[in-house]
Amino acid sequence: MNIVFVSVFILGLWGALSALVLYFTSKKFNFPTNPLIAEVEAVLPAVNCGGCGQASCHGFAVACVKSNSLHNMVCTVGGKSIMEDVASILGKTANPVIPTVAVVRCGGSCELRPHINQFGGASSCAVVHNLYGGETGCSWGCIGLGDCVEPCKFDAIKINPETLLPEISDNKCTSCNACVTACPKGIIELRNLGEPAHKIYVNCVAKDSGVADSCAVACNGCEKCVEVCEDKAINMIGQLVYIDSTFCTLCGKCVSVCPTNAIVEKK
Repeated sequence: MNIVFVSVFILGLWGALSALVLYFTSKKFNFPTNPLIAEVEAVLPAVNCGGCGQASCHGFAVACVKSNSLHNMVCTVGGKSIMEDVASILGKTANPVIPTVAVVRCGGSCELRPHINQFGGASSCAVVHNLYGGETGCSWGCIGLGDCVEPCKFDAIKINPETLLPEISDNKCTSCNACVTACPKGIIELRNLGEPAHKIYVNCVAKDSGVADSCAVACNGCEKCVEVCEDKAINMIGQLVYIDSTFCTLCGKCVSVCPTNAIVEKK
């Protein structure tokens, strides 16, 4: 009985001493929190999507307060109005926010890019990507198992059951970059929304012109679009053309001359 009492007493004393040490340590190293952080965080959307480059809205608020300027700092969910609120609180200038939207750069539906084998393993794009080229003759295109759908917190992306391609709702997309990061093939990217609200892009990421034999809408590297672009917005990356939305004026000439319909104009 005495042994039990002594053990309990020692443990209780140890706990009390530990509590005292923690208390005085917290007092000594307690740095006051900048009240502006709470003010900035209060105007943020609190979705913690990571689109701003920070792990959470709180982290973004801290970064905004500590930074000398808001240059290159954007809350992708809140956009221009939120950043203007943040700038007003901090007495800083908000940079113009160019609206962007996630774009799936693959038009190889089941009809246009037939499957030549079937994978019976885990339903994961990442797994398939790491094991082999996929179920079609194009090793660059969308696998269609939906790794991009799960991380989207805004219900902006779904897999079309007929085409097996992701479809993104421009109205719901917040450019948080989650689907871009999740895609192992790198076929999703953020592009300028454009004025009026439409965009022109190459709906293919295959850097091998031979893929045209496996997909009816693959870029064949003919460069006809490069020749007609007066804005110098189209460049060749290997055998693949790429349209830079920074220079594109949405004239649509490249869309008309593309022999495989690999360039699309989405309205």
